[in-house]
Amino acid sequence: MMSEQEALKSSSARNRGGVQRVEGKLRASVERGDYYEAHQMYRTLFFRYMSQSKHAEARELMYNGALLFFSYNQQNSAADLSMLVLEVLEKSEAKVEEDILENLVKMFSLMDPNSPERVVFVSRALKWSTGGSGKLGHPRLHQLLAVILWKEQNYSESRYHFLHSSDGEGCAQMLVEYSAARGFRAEVDMFVAQAVLQFLCLKNKSSALVVFTTYTQKHPSIEKGPPFVQPLLNFLWFLLLAVEGGKLAVFTVLCEQYQPSLKRDPMYNEYLDRIGQLFFGVPPKQSSSYGGLLGNLLNSLMGSGEDEEGEEAHEDSSPIELD
Repeated sequence: MMSEQEALKSSSARNRGGVQRVEGKLRASVERGDYYEAHQMYRTLFFRYMSQSKHAEARELMYNGALLFFSYNQQNSAADLSMLVLEVLEKSEAKVEEDILENLVKMFSLMDPNSPERVVFVSRALKWSTGGSGKLGHPRLHQLLAVILWKEQNYSESRYHFLHSSDGEGCAQMLVEYSAARGFRAEVDMFVAQAVLQFLCLKNKSSALVVFTTYTQKHPSIEKGPPFVQPLLNFLWFLLLAVEGGKLAVFTVLCEQYQPSLKRDPMYNEYLDRIGQLFFGVPPKQSSSYGGLLGNLLNSLMGSGEDEEGEEAHEDSSPIELD
């Protein structure tokens, strides 16, 4: 008699063989240029597999189909099958695994960067990666996305994902390139200042330190320090030390002494208000939260109404949490 394990292996092999035969027919159809018919057949098979709870087969078939359509520059069909891959993940409540994340980012990388489908795809992928919770996505997925966007020289979007990945070193290397490609020489300190302050606002002081150290060491226009020629870099260096020490008096004196540098960007003092609350016990301002455009930016970065206790909590997981 065949054991249960052997029976499962035999069944899996038969299913795999069936998927391969189906894929062969679909590939032939695409190669003939029958894109519409092939796309409809993929969708029909998707719903058949899903109704039979064959989630792994459905996901594999849709993923390979998406790559096939991408290779023939059939963006709409490819994007549609990519969305079906996500649908399988959502409905089967699949766990986050490295190979799945890499597959998602592969499809993302092949999508037209200007297509609305890409925006929807990445939003759904990030939501799935945290189990549909309020968090803004799994750090590893953010990291993979950041690297793809960096390669596309979409530095602004890359920077956002690096902030939520906790990859301070990768973020710093991207910022060095961003500064060299798009910034003025007089702004080399500002590229890293915003990243350091935002990492601190996300209660991620380890990544703040790594991005600062790596950036100042690798940027060709920054002389070796500390101390640095640029006052703003000295401020950041002292600030990181102060965060470790947690002494409010030191933080207060720092912010007062470096006001000329901090006035270069109106957001700096907004970030420092938040950092004061998180690391130095400064009470929030009496006015209603943060106002206007600056408030919207802070809230989108940090989330509103989050638990402010335990600033170390995010350092080994997602650095941001939303309700």
